[in-house]
Amino acid sequence: MKDKIRELVFNALDHLYQQGKVLKVRPESINIERPRNDSHGDFTTNIALQLASREKISPRECAEDILEIMPNCEFLERCEIAGPGFINFYVQAEAYLELIDEIRNSGPEFGQSRHNNSSKVLIEFVSSNPTGPLHVGHGRGAAFGDALARILAFAGYDVQTEYYVNDAGRQMDILTVSVWLRYLEDHGLVSEFPNRGYQGDYIRKISKELNEKYTKKFALQIETLFQELPDDDEAIIDELIRRTKNSLGDDYQVLFDLACRSMVQDIQQDLTEFGVVFDRWFHESQLVNNGDIESALTRLEENGYLYERDDAVWFRSTDFEDDKDRVVVRANGSKTYFASDIAYHYNKAERNYDQIINIFGADHHGYTKRIEASFQAMGNPADRLEFLMVQFAVLYRGSQKVSMSTREGEFVSLRELREEVGNDAARFFYVLRRSDQHMDFDLDLAKSESSENPVFYIQYAHARIASVFELVKDKAMETPDSRQPAYQLLVEKQEAELLRTLSQFPDIVLSAARSRAPHLVAYYLRNLAQQFHAYYNEHPFLSSENELRLARLGLIDAIRVVIANGLGILGVSAPLNM
Repeated sequence: MKDKIRELVFNALDHLYQQGKVLKVRPESINIERPRNDSHGDFTTNIALQLASREKISPRECAEDILEIMPNCEFLERCEIAGPGFINFYVQAEAYLELIDEIRNSGPEFGQSRHNNSSKVLIEFVSSNPTGPLHVGHGRGAAFGDALARILAFAGYDVQTEYYVNDAGRQMDILTVSVWLRYLEDHGLVSEFPNRGYQGDYIRKISKELNEKYTKKFALQIETLFQELPDDDEAIIDELIRRTKNSLGDDYQVLFDLACRSMVQDIQQDLTEFGVVFDRWFHESQLVNNGDIESALTRLEENGYLYERDDAVWFRSTDFEDDKDRVVVRANGSKTYFASDIAYHYNKAERNYDQIINIFGADHHGYTKRIEASFQAMGNPADRLEFLMVQFAVLYRGSQKVSMSTREGEFVSLRELREEVGNDAARFFYVLRRSDQHMDFDLDLAKSESSENPVFYIQYAHARIASVFELVKDKAMETPDSRQPAYQLLVEKQEAELLRTLSQFPDIVLSAARSRAPHLVAYYLRNLAQQFHAYYNEHPFLSSENELRLARLGLIDAIRVVIANGLGILGVSAPLNM
């Protein structure tokens, strides 16, 4: 409907252009929106105000010229000029009736768009360090990122998803040392454990795996391991890393690889069970192996953005509004974590995506400016890289806030949350609010089977419709598939409201894609479910006269399709019974 109105307006403007009254207008510049107030029609455009500002003419006169030359259209009841020059369009009620069969015939494809099918998009999300299982905080990033990828694909974008595995650096060394110490403890060789080591049960699980695969191979008797350590906890763990590497020699890498592989496999399995499947798992170690770190730094040097100071190499990030310059090569010659991030984005840029989206946790907000700076310094346009921030989700059991520290091993894992409330509730609750808004996860509400639980309420609407068609089948009644319904019999106010809501679904999907806002789909589904339940409770379906029954069955079948499509792009199931 929106595209049809845009075409009518464009054709009118093209005639005005040929008459020399306005300059050439591109169709995509004609903004057709739904007014906030239903009394202002079904659609509205501000194109007359835009043209008036550009061409120094009266907006109302411009609107009058558009309507005067715009041909009559059978699906429009009337058009009106409002305010300073808005054009409001009122759609014939009958025009919405055609939508029912369009939805039913399109099925899973209804709501899809082809407007953006030339845009290649890469979305990186979650990317949690493989130093512990995913917790409920990571779950929000996973649900948001996957829903956004599904929505973008549904809206016509060519989308790929990626998980960046930080399999290098100090945190992975701490994981390796933690596993080895638990392994030595299992063999009765040590009884101490550093405060900065990873202490969760998952460490013991990996040490058990190490023991099963290698038995006593790494069971070294090292009496001096904990002797004469520094006083500071961070210095202690660094010294233990050094001593572990010296003690194990080449075998250190074997233990390192096993610990990393075990954690990555656990994370991958957890996400797969959550319905989140990545197109690519990109390992930080690849950047070293394929020379991307050196290539990226060379690019920055050639572009004049590196300099030396205090024997270190610095990146001029202040040239791009960062608050200070950043070290990329330390005085001892080692590369910083930031150098790896520069290289990773160099690698992404070389893969020729039109849009690169990074979904970061809110705690990384201060880190984005330096990445943006390096991306631009390598010659990439600023708008090609986009950061979306996800606030932490805080889980409450009653009034008790649950700790999620991976160091202390006191976190509630995503796996535990899924087992308790189910994937559907977890995914829907995670995307029910804007990603940059703080979220308290109401565990009791997520488990409840009531109208207060939005995902249950929406899924129940789908199941209710399915149950109606089961009764139709049992009673051997006619269905909309066996005979074309007389949809003009749908004259109730609630039926008209449902049809208008159904017509909005493609626009909602496109808006959610362009604004990176899966919550818009969640809100829409909740509203549609509310309208359906009210309609279901007030109007009979099976007891109606045959012609009216067929029409109403067609309508609720269209509702079923839209609910299933909406839930699908959020990664939530549409059950047939509950």
